[in-house]
Amino acid sequence: MQVIDHNTYEALRAGAQVLEADGSGDKVLRLTDGCMLKLFRRKRLLSSALFYPYAQRFANNTRALQQRDIPCPRIIAVYRIPSIARDAVYYSPLAGETIRQLKLAKADAEALRGRLGCFIAQLHEKGVYFRSLHFGNVVLTPENTLGLIDIADLSCQASPLSQSKRRRNFSHLRRYAQDRQWLLGDDAGQAFFDGYRQGLPAGSQQAPLIERLRQLLD
Repeated sequence: MQVIDHNTYEALRAGAQVLEADGSGDKVLRLTDGCMLKLFRRKRLLSSALFYPYAQRFANNTRALQQRDIPCPRIIAVYRIPSIARDAVYYSPLAGETIRQLKLAKADAEALRGRLGCFIAQLHEKGVYFRSLHFGNVVLTPENTLGLIDIADLSCQASPLSQSKRRRNFSHLRRYAQDRQWLLGDDAGQAFFDGYRQGLPAGSQQAPLIERLRQLLD
């Protein structure tokens, strides 16, 4: 993590477009070079972010995903900016459209549900637990592959996720009612769960698990 002074920060953000902000200040900036600057603040005096800053987690998670051949943003630098009490990650965004954008554009729903199910199964098999799993954080790239964005809240392990972790991860898909309704579609989620089954290793006996996952979305 590189410490930069206020003048360097102001030069970096000059002409930037503010994409996200709250009462505490800017959160996400699109810089003039087309790259992104995502700012993190420590919300509590004592938290895990004191020892493992969110900006560094974001950067480390990109490396973990790249090692697993999962498309994600490309890190340019990680900064500490004492003058505004923020850490920041400077990165090249992952090109493409989110599942939410494609859903609103009325893309081929059945095919998209199946691809999403297969992708989530592959994440689980590769040991990726994404707490912020929702349609706004999964991107269909120009190369026609699915990838992840906004990945600070993610962890990776060497082995596939346990059934309990998979169930917890699926519960995140329930948070937006409209997303859940689209995911289930007219066939009670058959296309999505067929895709999930296809993303599992050949010969995997996961029918009971898939039924429990289906129940989480009902």
